[in-house]
Amino acid sequence: MKQKHVLTALFALATFVCAAQQIPDTAFTFSNPRPRFAPGKGPAVCLDEAHYNFHTLGGRYATFGKVLREDGYQLQSNREPFTATGLSGCKVLVIANALDSVSSNNWATPNRSAFSPGEIKALNEWVKNGGSLFLIADHMPFAGSAQDLAQSFGVTFLNCFAMDNRRRNPERFFRGNKTLTDCEISRGVDTVVTFTGSAFRLPKGAQPVLALRNYTVLLPETAWEFNETTPHSDSRGLYQLGYLRYGKGKVVVSGEAAMFSAQLAGPNRNRVGMNQPEARQNARLLLNILDWLSR
Repeated sequence: MKQKHVLTALFALATFVCAAQQIPDTAFTFSNPRPRFAPGKGPAVCLDEAHYNFHTLGGRYATFGKVLREDGYQLQSNREPFTATGLSGCKVLVIANALDSVSSNNWATPNRSAFSPGEIKALNEWVKNGGSLFLIADHMPFAGSAQDLAQSFGVTFLNCFAMDNRRRNPERFFRGNKTLTDCEISRGVDTVVTFTGSAFRLPKGAQPVLALRNYTVLLPETAWEFNETTPHSDSRGLYQLGYLRYGKGKVVVSGEAAMFSAQLAGPNRNRVGMNQPEARQNARLLLNILDWLSR
């Protein structure tokens, strides 16, 4: 009976946080007193836009690009399938919420890989030889479309919604209770805020950053549609942010995308992302991630 009450509350929360129309908050700024690089002199960061991506530099990840440009990085869009030649111009490749052609219009299972076997092989070799990948895959169907790519690095994505049992919106991770771990990427950050994402398992030797504790993992057939028969499990051993070294390269994996954006959602233009008052340290986390990936 207790489990049934928890699920009922989570279904109500899911309805409340269901993604409404989201537009970039172009007014958001992040004060960066000590940029890492001179303007336009930093490493090349390529944001994938070749796989029906929900987040692009000209759209929902406009502020993602703005924060990195102000740190000196060179931002560019990738609009071609992944090949060894195409990846050679990138120091860091960012993939944010890629989808396959079917899931781009229909957020229901099954969700196929957003990337061909050839692309996954090219990416895997590129990282192994020294490239840096920042893979971001939100709640289903995005996590499902990233599963094959993530698995090539030993990361197991669940094509799910990770819902906070405490019914908090947004969701918060703290250094004090170790849901935000003490590591290279979290230095100078005490609190991280996320906005309903997915979950994954990390391979041995990887470093977790955001640990999912007191969460329920829900696996609906259609995004944002839940009922009493929706498969679910607890969140033991699952994470929403982590990183690892792979060969000569590096990989950072995130199970939530909005935390690195600044958006206005719904008719009330609610702030979602780095512009949310409680998420004021998310931008520093983003810069820490790029710092680690580009070093």
